[in-house]
Amino acid sequence: MANAKFYGTGRRKKSIARVYLVPGTGKITINKRDIEEYLGLETLKLIVRQPLVATETTEKFDVLVNVRGGGTTGQAGAIRHGISRALLQADADYRPVLKKAGFLTRDPRMKERKKYGLKAARRAPQFSKR
Repeated sequence: MANAKFYGTGRRKKSIARVYLVPGTGKITINKRDIEEYLGLETLKLIVRQPLVATETTEKFDVLVNVRGGGTTGQAGAIRHGISRALLQADADYRPVLKKAGFLTRDPRMKERKKYGLKAARRAPQFSKR
């Protein structure tokens, strides 16, 4: 595992995260900024760290992430998915743990398209009898 770099792509909604795991001390860098600086909410930081906590590798790897698209929640979900996939490349023995927690499953929920005759995906124009 000398000088190894493990890669995983994570996706959620419109967000795409390219995740690299490098042996290190557990530092998480997102778009060249520290996780504390990039993600404001504590719950989002918790979501990002979940796969590392589940596999007990928080101090083994440095996480380098390039993420684009979507909002902060979608990006956090994409990063979690990417970290999980990268951990599989690092060690296939983590698969049962990650699979049971549901981190390897790509969340298929997407924004529904707007339909003609409506104001949004399902929102109809206001109805008036007269």
